Amino acid sequence: MACSMISSEWINARGDLLVLTNYREEPVRVGEIVVFKVEGRDIPIVHRVIKLHEKNNGTVTTILWTTEDCTLPGQLWLTKKDIVGRARGFLPFVGMITIYMNEYPNLKYAILGILALYVLLHRE
Repeated sequence: MACSMISSEWINARGDLLVLTNYREEPVRVGEIVVFKVEGRDIPIVHRVIKLHEKNNGTVTTILWTTEDCTLPGQLWLTKKDIVGRARGFLPFVGMITIYMNEYPNLKYAILGILALYVLLHRE
């Protein structure tokens, strides 16, 4: 997943390609960087877990995120079903190609055209 916003730049920069895992049985921990998706937003959001709500038996029921800037108005809590994955590593600025192609559709068509020409001209 390519980071497309600069709000979490202290974690990762815009255009970094995140390496994600999503092991459902592994518990979410405070301090982890996770990617989640909320209803009404098309783009997944990258944030750090700041607080967990646990039952007496130790199972996590809800996860607290920073502020409403990432969720729906009035929604501070998310559940495990909202989590897309957890960041395990990143490749700096590799995702900028994807961002540029989404922001400038003509660039996408130019790159595809160049690749098609290359394939046609370099056949064996």
